[in-house]
Amino acid sequence: MAWLLALHVIAIIAWMAGMLYLFRLYVYHAMEQEQVVMERLQVMERRLLNFITTPAMIASALTGGTLLALQPYLLSQPWMHLKLTLVLGMFAAHGIAAKYRRLLVTNPRVKTDRFFRVMNEVPTVLMIGIVIAVIVKPFAR
Repeated sequence: MAWLLALHVIAIIAWMAGMLYLFRLYVYHAMEQEQVVMERLQVMERRLLNFITTPAMIASALTGGTLLALQPYLLSQPWMHLKLTLVLGMFAAHGIAAKYRRLLVTNPRVKTDRFFRVMNEVPTVLMIGIVIAVIVKPFAR
């Protein structure tokens, strides 16, 4: 169980690092004027999403799901409901990040750098809520 939890935490750290860096790359992409730099950013964005962020998300979901299967009583805890709701928000943010990676390839001005700066904060806010839910366990029975 401890090994599974360790793998879960490692996967979450990798997922969060990828999410935060991905939106930061989009900020730079939206501000960039030179085509060669935009092409380089596209490569970085694609590799980060496909080789780090998405596999880490999948590993987080698999290890988290396995932990819940091994401890189903956790599903009766209100703090777990909060955590899972916030995790769904993280999945949505991931989907939005993937969508904008595709859109930035065809239209580098699809959104402003300000939009991507705000989006960069979404995973952070979700992560804070998730950590508080898991550590503090508000509403615990």
